[in-house]
Amino acid sequence: MARETETKDAEPAAGKRVRADAQRNMDGLLKAAMEVFAVSGVDAPVREIASKAGVGVGTFYRHFPQRSDLIVAVFRREIDACADAAEALAAEYPPAEALARWMQRFVDFISAKRGLSSALHSGDPAYEPLPAYFDQRLRPALENLLQAAEEAGEIRSGVDPTDLLHAVARLSGTGDATGKDHARRMVALLVDGLRYRGDNETAG
Repeated sequence: MARETETKDAEPAAGKRVRADAQRNMDGLLKAAMEVFAVSGVDAPVREIASKAGVGVGTFYRHFPQRSDLIVAVFRREIDACADAAEALAAEYPPAEALARWMQRFVDFISAKRGLSSALHSGDPAYEPLPAYFDQRLRPALENLLQAAEEAGEIRSGVDPTDLLHAVARLSGTGDATGKDHARRMVALLVDGLRYRGDNETAG
């Protein structure tokens, strides 16, 4: 009986260990894929991604039977990281500063997304749900930051989050490193403009 009890008690721990290992493998593959895609594009060899993640090719295919599965997972991971950053920044900085920092984080997201663009615009139906997921996660994240900064009187009122997301995407349109630096400067000016109106409205 004692052995049976010991075995039963050990089973959940073993199950948790397996799940934790699988999650680490998944996280490692997604991180490695994003880095490889940035250098070699979305058609990079599976073996290169698996090697960078420190796993075997078999493990790769258990998680991502199709390349589109990997690309979708990478894109969703980037969206989630960007959305989650909004809450973290809001907890650490005053509203307008949190907004400004998140806008720069969104520039980084657009830069990372560029490495996936050839796949995302390929017409593959696997990618069709992604625009809706983008809107579902990022629009509310920005909306909350805008609302907090507006209520604090730190920015102008009535800014549409979708307009702002599109504006940053357009400012981030250049693909090279210089373009990203330029986008950062332009986005900083854009946020400064929002703050300027906020100062005027408060003063008035």
